[in-house]
Amino acid sequence: MLTASWAQAQTEVRLAVHKSFELPPAVLAQFERANKVKLTVIKVGSGNEMLNKLILTRANPIADAVYGLDNSNIAKAKQLGVLAAQQPASRAVNATLPYALAMDYGYVSINYDKAWFQKHQKPLPKSLADLAKPAYKNLLVVPSPATSSTGLGFLMANIGGMGEKRTMAWWAQMRQNGVKVTKGWSDAYYTDFTLNGGSRPMVVGYATSPAAEVHFSKGKYTTPPTGNLLLPAGVFRQVEGAAVLNKAKQPALAAKLVQYLQSNAVQQAIPEAMWVYPAVKGTPLPKTFALTPAPRSAWQPNPADMSRQQQRWVSEWTRTVLR
Repeated sequence: MLTASWAQAQTEVRLAVHKSFELPPAVLAQFERANKVKLTVIKVGSGNEMLNKLILTRANPIADAVYGLDNSNIAKAKQLGVLAAQQPASRAVNATLPYALAMDYGYVSINYDKAWFQKHQKPLPKSLADLAKPAYKNLLVVPSPATSSTGLGFLMANIGGMGEKRTMAWWAQMRQNGVKVTKGWSDAYYTDFTLNGGSRPMVVGYATSPAAEVHFSKGKYTTPPTGNLLLPAGVFRQVEGAAVLNKAKQPALAAKLVQYLQSNAVQQAIPEAMWVYPAVKGTPLPKTFALTPAPRSAWQPNPADMSRQQQRWVSEWTRTVLR
């Protein structure tokens, strides 16, 4: 009996996540204790890198469950057999996601460095068209939609607000205007953004980042040092979810894990761990979120078009901007 108990305690369930995933260790340990398992969190890269890895390994998946697929790439994951046919029941949520349980949502937008714009006495751009003007040359950094879910969300907002033809024409102008492209959001925000020592005072990021800057400043800031450019066709509502993977080695435990990620303990930790909104209804928000209210408008293509056309759009974007 002791041997059986020890073996059960060592059962491992694996969770694939994107590199921005963070939850307090104590919260994850609650799941381990309750189920007498070892939870292994596998960081696979930016959002789309993670999806590509899951596609390549779907015959022998690297994990039992996944956290971080979103409304811009979940349909592709389902279409290519990454997700299990049956998913556990969801709690009541404020944001829904097909083929998975919604975990959080946030808004992709352009963040700007307030001090830089004040120092250079430069007015803020009022439209995406403004960003393509010489006055804003070499000032924007974006994560690539080919490798980053943040970058992909921004591209989806562009297409949703301007249509494919106008979007690609705008990106061609932005290439000429010196837009910088990085692999993921972390590279763009923590390396190239002027707030963190880079040379670009505008970055495609998240509308909650200004509140996060106040939280992590340990009293240095009482108001956010950054702001949001909530430009038409420049804001995307990103909904992330968790799901059991097809051919998971531990499907029953994976289902329990996915449901645990919608528990009060996890949902209450999400806002100040990952700086997105918790999806489960009734979850309280920290006071810092009031510093940057959620955008009132967001843009995206028709969901069916986003699923069918996305790969072609990203390929066209790559040809337009990178080649």
